[in-house]
Amino acid sequence: MEKGATVFPFSLAVSCLFIVFILATSVSSSLLFNFYAASCPTAELIVRNSISSSSSSDPSIPGKLLRLVFHDCFVEGCDASLMLLGNNTEQSDPANRSIGGFSVIESAKRVLEFLCPGTVSCADIIALAARDAVELTGGPMIQIPTGRRDGMVSVASNVRPNILDTSFTMDEMIKRFSNKGLSLFDLVILSGAHTIGAAHCSSFRDRFQQDSKGNVKLIDKTLDSSYADELMKECPLSASPSVQVNNDPETSMVFDNHYYRNLLTNKGLFQSDSALLSDNRTRKLVEDLANDQQFFFESWGQSFMKLTSIGVKTGDEGEIRRFCSSTNA
Repeated sequence: MEKGATVFPFSLAVSCLFIVFILATSVSSSLLFNFYAASCPTAELIVRNSISSSSSSDPSIPGKLLRLVFHDCFVEGCDASLMLLGNNTEQSDPANRSIGGFSVIESAKRVLEFLCPGTVSCADIIALAARDAVELTGGPMIQIPTGRRDGMVSVASNVRPNILDTSFTMDEMIKRFSNKGLSLFDLVILSGAHTIGAAHCSSFRDRFQQDSKGNVKLIDKTLDSSYADELMKECPLSASPSVQVNNDPETSMVFDNHYYRNLLTNKGLFQSDSALLSDNRTRKLVEDLANDQQFFFESWGQSFMKLTSIGVKTGDEGEIRRFCSSTNA
């Protein structure tokens, strides 16, 4: 073990959960549980029904909604800035061009505007949709506070300095998370979102290399060789840019702790996934999560609350958009 390395025995992990809970409560202090109880009592039910209906016809929706909330909250805070259309908005950055789930958010918004006009923000819909996506795929049912307002700024140049890249080292990930008020513990827990969803071949292509004969070979030795062979078959050099593979090769449509089990067998899809196992600061926590799904679920609830509380706008800040794709001005 490296000098100064941090491990997470179960007792320490439980203590971390308590600390995370206190932090999450503090961060969320400007938001309220059941914020819409009086102004739009069925708001959360409407969002849930929209997600359930969309997911029934397209099982990829939950994974897309989880990715959407990460990319929205890490840039400008959780304010639906990613939903805004226009020249040079966040959506125009290459890292966001493959983000999905926008139509699902807009669908829920249309119903809410009909029933409770000018009341429920797009930012809250995104957070609630991601929350519901987890439960609908077998994950924990959690409560999150609401009252977020929609931002009015969306600039492409703000994207890259804030979001994570799948090729990031542990230190790079820690820095990005820390900048958002998220801990090393949160980093490992929230990485568990990769238990559902899919990724384009380009997102892990850097783990392979083309030789002089045009053949693709594995150069990242932290990846299981048999799993690497499967990935090369699914993503040959001739593959269309639209081809995707499941983040979790075992239970891709179920929110569970198989993501961490996969890491223990060197089957993390991204370089950033494998880093969680190879780094002594996080390896023990990965092992604990792989062996205890309930621990993962309990931890997820608190870390997700912190994620969806990043940089929220409340009170007189921002606005409640009529349409998620444009400001009211």
